[in-house]
Amino acid sequence: MKKILISVNPWQVRVAVTRNDDLQNIYFASHATKTLERSFFKGTIIKVLPGIQTAFVDIGQEKAGFLHISEIDRELAVQRMTGSAEIESTMPDHEESIEMHPKTSLDISKILKERETILVQVSKEPVYEKGAKLTTCFTLPGRFIVLMPNIGRIAISKKIEDFQERQRLKQILINNLPEGMGAIIRTTSEDRQEKEIVYDIQYLVNLWATIVKNYEEAEPGQKIYEDIPLALQVVRDHLDDDVESVISDDKENQQEVYKFIKSMAPEYSHKVFYYDGKQDLFERYHINKQIQEALAQKVDLKSGGSIIIETTQAMTVIDVNTGRYTGKGDLEETILKTNLEAAEEVTRQLRLRNIGGLIVIDFIDMNLPTNRQKLFKHFEKMLKERDKFQSVVLKVSEFGLVQMTRKRSGKTLLQELTQPCTECKGLGYVKSVQTECYSILPRLKESLYSYKNNNVMISLSPKNFEYITTIEYNAILQFEKDFKCTIMLASKEDLESYQFIITKL
Repeated sequence: MKKILISVNPWQVRVAVTRNDDLQNIYFASHATKTLERSFFKGTIIKVLPGIQTAFVDIGQEKAGFLHISEIDRELAVQRMTGSAEIESTMPDHEESIEMHPKTSLDISKILKERETILVQVSKEPVYEKGAKLTTCFTLPGRFIVLMPNIGRIAISKKIEDFQERQRLKQILINNLPEGMGAIIRTTSEDRQEKEIVYDIQYLVNLWATIVKNYEEAEPGQKIYEDIPLALQVVRDHLDDDVESVISDDKENQQEVYKFIKSMAPEYSHKVFYYDGKQDLFERYHINKQIQEALAQKVDLKSGGSIIIETTQAMTVIDVNTGRYTGKGDLEETILKTNLEAAEEVTRQLRLRNIGGLIVIDFIDMNLPTNRQKLFKHFEKMLKERDKFQSVVLKVSEFGLVQMTRKRSGKTLLQELTQPCTECKGLGYVKSVQTECYSILPRLKESLYSYKNNNVMISLSPKNFEYITTIEYNAILQFEKDFKCTIMLASKEDLESYQFIITKL
């Protein structure tokens, strides 16, 4: 069974999704960090490069976003080029189209002009030196569908396998979607009543109308819409029959989540709970330990084997080793069991670390083609059942290699929690100052419970002292108010970034 754990603090919101107490997904939101993905902007075209069929768009951020020709919806493109509404609907095999149109060759220099304004949505966060990836193929996620307000086609989740159910859901959308709009039918819509899906459609259509209105009134570079708060996003995307409980350690947040679920999925509202324990929620469920393990290269398997994960800008390589696992049968059986276990753990790590792009997995070599086929089917099954992101997997090669691609979304866990080490020039990683401080503040909070309204002093490294006093001092003020005490902060040169001392005064 799954749990959704929500930890709310003045400096950060963290949301974890677990399955049988094993961490599956982790999400972070902080007022010090901007999240752009899924947001809509009124952008200004600053440069059009026909050679690479890309336009750079000013969206009011530090770096301009880039809009490739493949991310411009064909109706907009063809109308601007020819004045015709004829479009082509190109889609993967799993999608089902309402209508098909003749192919038209596109040229970005004839579609977009410099200094003009355009409505864009961020499809991927800025990564390394790249700005945000933009699109005009808009999507608005709901509980049962993802609305595509300017793409008139219907796609159905692969996980809905029953033909009659697929046809029923498709017909509901055809009957209720406004002309010119399309949608992706999510797995959660399976066996749902028509009125529930129609309510979802109406809500998203009204939301789109609000976005269009805001675009007309906005200034260039202005953000005109961003997704709902992180905790509600995770609940919307993960809440299903497998979820045992949704637990929040903040009363206000718990009420907000309860009201959200009550309006969206009232049958699950009894699963929302408030945690009021003195121990940090993530410590109580061993989440912090699992996050720390997810930053390591080596992951131990329960059988005694291990996997090694190394990520570069170009690709991620995963190596599977038997380690100390010797098995009870012959060598081929031992290798197969290790590979099958590794396939499940790789699926979990891809989700947990938010790894996307090109991935190569070096499973242990197997001599029998039947065993390679078993491994491929098992790995494909794990990805289908436990990973919501789209992936394409090639069959196991004779050398035991599996090549796959997985959709990128946002920052990886490594990018989220670490920064390049100034000592090793990027060859290794240390925790960021923000992450160190966000580890220290919960420990301070726990100490204040035990010190019973006594004044305290916390000694920190200079960098952590500067961060807390300039960025997160409101958290200290909140602690003083909640615990009716005075908190003194001191900077000590001899303390490392991970060290701190709490003293009762």
